Amino acid sequence: MMKKSILAVLVLLIYSCGKQTKSNDQKQEIITNQEIQVNSNDVTSKPSQESGIINYSENSHVALKSINIGDCQWTEGFWADKFNVAKNVMVPYMGEVLCGDVGHALNNFKIAAGEKEGDHKGMKWHDGDFYKFMEAKAYVYAQTKDQKLLDELDEYIRIIGKAQEEDGYLQTQIQLEPKVNRYQNRRYHEMYNTGHLLTSACIHHRVTGKTNFLNIAVKHADYLYEIFMPEDENYGRFGFNQTQIMGLVELYRTVGDKKYLKLAEKFINNRGKYKVEETPSTKGYPIGDMVQEFIPLRKSKEAVGHAVLALYYYAGAADVYAETGEKALIDALDGLWENVTQKKMYVTGALGQAHYGASTNRQMIEEGFIDEYMMPNMTAYNETCANICNSMFSKRMLDIHGESKYADIMELVVYNSGLSGISLEGKDYYYANPLRVIDGSRDYSKMNTEFPIRQPYLNCFCCPPNLVRTICKLSGWAYSKSENGITVNLYGGNTLSTTLLDGSKIELIQKTDYPWEGEVNISIAKCKEEAFDIKLRIPDWTQGAQIFINGKDAKVDVSAGNFAVINRNWSEGDILTLNMPMDVTFIEGHTRIEEVRNQVALKRGPIVYCLESPDLPKNTKIVDVYLKSNASIKPEFKPDFLEGVTTLDTEVLLRKNSNEKSMYSKVEKPVFESYKAQLVPYYSWSNRGQAEMSVWLPIIWE
Repeated sequence: MMKKSILAVLVLLIYSCGKQTKSNDQKQEIITNQEIQVNSNDVTSKPSQESGIINYSENSHVALKSINIGDCQWTEGFWADKFNVAKNVMVPYMGEVLCGDVGHALNNFKIAAGEKEGDHKGMKWHDGDFYKFMEAKAYVYAQTKDQKLLDELDEYIRIIGKAQEEDGYLQTQIQLEPKVNRYQNRRYHEMYNTGHLLTSACIHHRVTGKTNFLNIAVKHADYLYEIFMPEDENYGRFGFNQTQIMGLVELYRTVGDKKYLKLAEKFINNRGKYKVEETPSTKGYPIGDMVQEFIPLRKSKEAVGHAVLALYYYAGAADVYAETGEKALIDALDGLWENVTQKKMYVTGALGQAHYGASTNRQMIEEGFIDEYMMPNMTAYNETCANICNSMFSKRMLDIHGESKYADIMELVVYNSGLSGISLEGKDYYYANPLRVIDGSRDYSKMNTEFPIRQPYLNCFCCPPNLVRTICKLSGWAYSKSENGITVNLYGGNTLSTTLLDGSKIELIQKTDYPWEGEVNISIAKCKEEAFDIKLRIPDWTQGAQIFINGKDAKVDVSAGNFAVINRNWSEGDILTLNMPMDVTFIEGHTRIEEVRNQVALKRGPIVYCLESPDLPKNTKIVDVYLKSNASIKPEFKPDFLEGVTTLDTEVLLRKNSNEKSMYSKVEKPVFESYKAQLVPYYSWSNRGQAEMSVWLPIIWE
């Protein structure tokens, strides 16, 4: 804590010295200590833990702690390929969009800074979208050390600092709209933008060692504390879009000022504290369950309302628990995680069953949770952000409890409902991720976020940078540090160079064709002489996994859904091998999920599959396709198909006399025709033009 306190004092002193008065007609640039503290080409590495994506360096309430950003780098295979697409295509293209006239996000900051004329464009949360893009860019810099990226970030920060008001306030839409006052109406999502500002600034500081962005965040958070920490009923219900909780906790972890943690906790305590009624500050946005304010968090037993708001809220509360250890918080979060993943989550890891609907308390909701086990496929909303938030919440629960089941959900999301939000080439996006698409079944002209094909730009642009920053930071989730060892959470070709919690160095080299093959080889390149643990996640989908050390049975407990713990005196050159059988599995839904009765989904390893109309005869309807229970299913890796995927080749039955005449009709005995088809990974669908698709398919048992 001493290190944090010293850093906090330095940051605040430098910030105080750097204040400049902004004149009415021209805002002067805020001076940062960028030049004073560190040269951009002379950034030293930080001690173990302080530069993790989540900084648990002073924390005693978590079982697993972060590796530093950049300690793990993808080298080959699936995630190396995705990271390279992110580095070479996703991030540059997103920069073109957000820094140009289409996305207009940087323009908003320039106008607020007095460097450009014009009006605000984009959604109310567009500042937050830009901060997420900046965070993604920082992760890429951590891997590449490309000076151009750092220079571009510095220029963004210069403009943002100039746009910031003297008292610390920063939200371009409010600043550029004279008729709207600060914190007047919560539908302007000021808290959402705040949260992403604080998080992005902390990540930038950890990656670069600079404080120019951190100064802006500290100044803004101090202003937020002045406004929201005093007891004030006018502001008590305001913090509904809860990214500010995560951001405040991470700022506390970065500079050591406990007031940020106290403010984060206050935002949690305020939910459910006040009478739920329409007020001037809530007008224009649903109230109650929609924004998780009907029941206090510590008494909540069911996930309700907008799925993104809920999952950000839960993730923030997990951050607060990690610092305070409050039992009531973690008890509530344990129950909510179970409710989310066991009663309201799709087989792809997606969340948010409906665009419009009602909670079980019969309150209006949008883009979120409805009743348990009510899982429509064709109209499933499954916002990409909600899916990503599912993995963020699960990552924090993994850190807290150290249990494999949380990493299973992380993996499920990132391979399926997360990646489906972006095209293979990295430039087109989906906001919603249904599990079945049928031509002519939906009127897309009446929808504002659902589209028949991915779009090069979404007016509501929250999902693309959220997904891209996740791809860019995923190597930081691959490993964690346990009490006396290292924990392997995600598999993929990579190198790890880090220190254990006792300060000893460890270097690992992981080679694998995962997720297409189930063999993982981890070589020990450097380690201490004393015995320590290597914990391998045994996914819940595999049966009969085996672990070998230098070709010999490791003789440890290996059970699906748990971490296998191997404790020994490791030596340089040791090779740890995990073999996971990758059988093709039929998945069925709970009997209460009416939408999938008598249907199955196919899964192999962590990958969920779907059937797409390009792999069927012309004019075949996806609803007329049946699986045969006794048909052989052949996995085949096709390196030149869909950027390299393993397909499932099998025989299906096509019904030739289905009912298309009336809503109900007398049954005629089905007439079937056999056809050889292939199923593709769900994340890769809709990359061959507009198509019908289904994850769940009816099956004929023989």
